[in-house]
Amino acid sequence: MTPARRRSLQRIALGALSVGVIAATFFYFLPTVADYRDVWAVVQELSWAWIAVLVGAAVLNVATFAPPWMVALPGLSFVQATVVTQVSTALSIVVPAGLAAGVATSFGMLRSWGFATRRVTRAVTLTGLWNQFLNLSFPVVAIFLLTVSGGDAKVLAVAAFVGAAVLGVAVAAFVVVLLSDRLAGDIGEVAARLTSWALGKVRRGPVTWGGPSFERFRSDAGELLQDRWHALTAASLAGSLSVFLVLVLSLRALDVPASEVSLVEAFAAWSLVRIIGTIPITPGGIGIVELGLTGALIGFGGGNAGVVAAVLVYRFLTMVPTLLVGLGAAATWRRHRGAVVDEAAAPDHPVGTM
Repeated sequence: MTPARRRSLQRIALGALSVGVIAATFFYFLPTVADYRDVWAVVQELSWAWIAVLVGAAVLNVATFAPPWMVALPGLSFVQATVVTQVSTALSIVVPAGLAAGVATSFGMLRSWGFATRRVTRAVTLTGLWNQFLNLSFPVVAIFLLTVSGGDAKVLAVAAFVGAAVLGVAVAAFVVVLLSDRLAGDIGEVAARLTSWALGKVRRGPVTWGGPSFERFRSDAGELLQDRWHALTAASLAGSLSVFLVLVLSLRALDVPASEVSLVEAFAAWSLVRIIGTIPITPGGIGIVELGLTGALIGFGGGNAGVVAAVLVYRFLTMVPTLLVGLGAAATWRRHRGAVVDEAAAPDHPVGTM
């Protein structure tokens, strides 16, 4: 069998798996948890006041996509950052292997606007790293809050342990990379060998980056992080917590009160599903997130129909606006080009306006 044929069969198999998971979730598992007629009855009870609040939360969530990119890529305007993030996120939801497609699209759009390759690479890397650092931190924070509040932390214990271990290794490696060129180069070479070995097991690779790539990243990222790490952390945290806000408001609006699922329990369920949702089984974690979040919230005491209704509304509000905005942005993104950046310009030479 030729490599091209093998890759084609792998894509077909992964596509079939995605379709199977999504179909099983929405046509078997969720209806088993709560009859859709009961779920719809709960949704119909939404007041106009709650609808306005939920729409406002969804708008806020979309607005928080841009700031981390504005911090990581000085000179990027709010409109430009919104266009890039909405288009790339929309692609990651609807396209198989969407994360890679989203990153490639972000890179291509920013380069076409005149940003230097190394600055775009730095921004893509830092925003991705900070997002993953937060995802790994949330279960650890959640299990601490559950323990303090006297809640049941068993459901989160494994995720928190794995998250803490991976986060510790990742942060330690990141700090070491920033310490010196030699250490950055050594870690880069080891990471490249391990990645190439792993890709070789699925007949992919090898990677084209290595130690020199890590050395260049250290040089580019060190100065920016020295001045902006706190702003990047705050902006990334605000973006993540705006998603959690949509979940909490959905729960309260759809008859899942704090007496059934407390704020801490909702955060624990959400942080667990953030980890699960990173597994690239289905585009945007569709099916995986709904099933995992429903199970966790019901496990904490939420009513079946109310939880399913809240989860479906939450997913609608965090996905559909991005798909709509992303579609519109994809058709107009060339209009948002700022001043062209000279490749030889200073690292923080601005493009466009803030």
